[in-house]
Amino acid sequence: MGEATLLSDIGTEILIPICAVVGIAFAVVQWMLVSKVKLSTAASHDAKNGITDPLVEEEDGVADHSVVRKCADIQAAISEGATSFLLTEYQYVGIFMIAFAILIFLFLGSVEGFSTKSQPCTYDETKLCKPALATAVFSTIAFILGAITSVVSGFLGMKIATYANARTTLEARKGVGKAFIIAFRSGAVMGFLLAANGLLVLYIAINLFKLYYGDDWEGLFESITGYGLGGSSMALFGRVGGGIYTKAADVGADLVGKVEQNIPEDDPRNPAVIADNVGDNVGDIAGMGSDLFGSYAESSCAALVVASISSFGINHDLTAMLYPLLISSIGILVCLLTTLFATDFFEVKVVKEIEPALKKQLIISTILMTAGIAIVSWIGLPSSFTIYNFGEQKVVKSWQLFLCVAVGLWAGLIIGFITEYFTSNAYSPVQDVADSCRTGAATNVIFGLALGYKSVIIPIFAIAISIFVSFSFAAMYGIAVAALGMLSTIATGLAIDAYGPISDNAGGIAEMAGMSHSIRERTDALDAAGNTTAAIGKGFAIGSAALVSLALFGAFVSRAGISTVDVLTPKVFIGLIVGAMLPYWFSAMTMKSVGSAALKMVEEVRRQFKTIPGLMEGTAKPDYATCVKISTDASLKEMIPPGALVMLTPLIVGIFFGVETLSGVLAGALVSGVQIAISASNTGGAWDNAKKYIEAGASEHARTLGPKGSDAHKAAVIGDTVGDPLKDTSGPSLNILIKLMAVESLVFAPFFAVHGGLLFKIF
Repeated sequence: MGEATLLSDIGTEILIPICAVVGIAFAVVQWMLVSKVKLSTAASHDAKNGITDPLVEEEDGVADHSVVRKCADIQAAISEGATSFLLTEYQYVGIFMIAFAILIFLFLGSVEGFSTKSQPCTYDETKLCKPALATAVFSTIAFILGAITSVVSGFLGMKIATYANARTTLEARKGVGKAFIIAFRSGAVMGFLLAANGLLVLYIAINLFKLYYGDDWEGLFESITGYGLGGSSMALFGRVGGGIYTKAADVGADLVGKVEQNIPEDDPRNPAVIADNVGDNVGDIAGMGSDLFGSYAESSCAALVVASISSFGINHDLTAMLYPLLISSIGILVCLLTTLFATDFFEVKVVKEIEPALKKQLIISTILMTAGIAIVSWIGLPSSFTIYNFGEQKVVKSWQLFLCVAVGLWAGLIIGFITEYFTSNAYSPVQDVADSCRTGAATNVIFGLALGYKSVIIPIFAIAISIFVSFSFAAMYGIAVAALGMLSTIATGLAIDAYGPISDNAGGIAEMAGMSHSIRERTDALDAAGNTTAAIGKGFAIGSAALVSLALFGAFVSRAGISTVDVLTPKVFIGLIVGAMLPYWFSAMTMKSVGSAALKMVEEVRRQFKTIPGLMEGTAKPDYATCVKISTDASLKEMIPPGALVMLTPLIVGIFFGVETLSGVLAGALVSGVQIAISASNTGGAWDNAKKYIEAGASEHARTLGPKGSDAHKAAVIGDTVGDPLKDTSGPSLNILIKLMAVESLVFAPFFAVHGGLLFKIF
């Protein structure tokens, strides 16, 4: 069986880090191109800086300088707000991280009573493996590495986004194409940094751990799972904290500004406007970055754990063992090519071309990636090998594994397109929702909810088919690599995702700096496309989370020594029904947090409109800082309970009820969480774009629904406001709930298998 792969082990050792470094270098180049747009007034006379492109409408030179200066000031305020919030959040999270690291060490170390002697291996009693104490130490190190990488990914993304937002606004004066390229390039910086960093840190960790573990690959890759746990636990707090922050500000700003005071969105007179724009960066960028990094880390870990007890690990075939990392490496190269299609090969000239350009990104990356996977499977796998399948080895051919990855990749594309169909205002679902605003907010809410529930159908079939195909071919390993296939184009996926909040901020800055109406129209067009791409990004995150957590679930079941999970045993069934309830409990917490924080925000904004003389006339400045503080305090206080719910559930269930009940809880949470997550994020996205559809008035139908301020428009704003916590707090956080519980159970599986199920042991 142990035939060699075409790619030598040394080739693999060189190829993976090179691809990662290329990804980082590409991100740096893109960043340098973005920074060519200058935010100081001196530059506009400087021909060397490429600012010689004529502005589309020559505003008089005086206004020009003040506009640039205003943009720079607003950008500084947003950047400062986002940075101070994230640093405060990371202090809280840091304390948690240290406590949890100690917990991992104590729980895993106690499996064999902190003994330092070598033990018989879990899956092969005849061989000796490193002690559980080593796994405890290295899992803790991997956890901290994953956590730090996750935090850094989110923070860098936020820095880049706040760097690019004002530059996008200024470029919009030259036309929509220029602005699109700046926003897209900045998104690409984040996408490539994240994909490359995630890959590089994981690769380095594996090589460093190997110095100690030597030939004990089973122990090595078991301890690497801590990396995924670290990545996702940070993502949870980033997503929930950021989501509460952004939506408290957004809901507060919309309700008082647009509905009560009748001033436009992002009007500088609105005290919550800076907090709202800061929120886009901490929630949608930092949160999303950590979230997708978590998915990526976990699917890699799940695949590696299963592979280490298959023929790859038993025969110590390094190239085949690192197949998941090879897929991600090729993914970076493929995305690099794909990005050039949007920025260099074709140019966006008019508004109509924005959404198709982003859509082409997905299609091109998927097609190229299919070829990439074929090459990797051909050179990186033996033609036939065995995969561990619940106690026995299953023979698999390399082409079958190629199909597993490809099916995940294409399922991702399908989910992306269905999401686009249901959330883009170019198609009938959103237009129907907009139409229902004629008769008020209630019908809008009813139509929006129905749309969200309906949008679940096809993505679930896509996930189901990919699970069936990949499991039939290669058991749990197949599902893990299918999840990796979906995430293999993560750099492109993140680029079009980060593009959304950047153009949203650009629109806000244009409004606050008092730029002309035509510029606001361009940034609005960029923003409407951005809403859709953000929804597509969430679709990807949720779909991959479903596959990842199923793969982790399989690895957990193998590691905990359960041969079958029988739904008919009461232990498992109570787990199922409670697990299915958890996403609802979690959503209730996050929604209520947004509601109560928004309430404080609304009161503060109303107070300022009442007590600051000359605020509505524009002669006095609002107190932005108080609003920023309300959002910050609320989100830091409110992110603790939902986080505790997710982190403590697996521990409590595992310790008191044992691994069978825990496997039920994981399955239940997976099954119900995916449905709520997809429907929540699509409902919210559709309401947002229905409002944009009415505001833009681009079609005859949209114009009959009235300009801004009409009754239909107010109904649409209410729908949008209801949808905000759904699409940006509850929905996207749920996919972290699903993954995090699964990866945590996997990391603690050795402990639960030995010491778990206290209650059932007593009776």
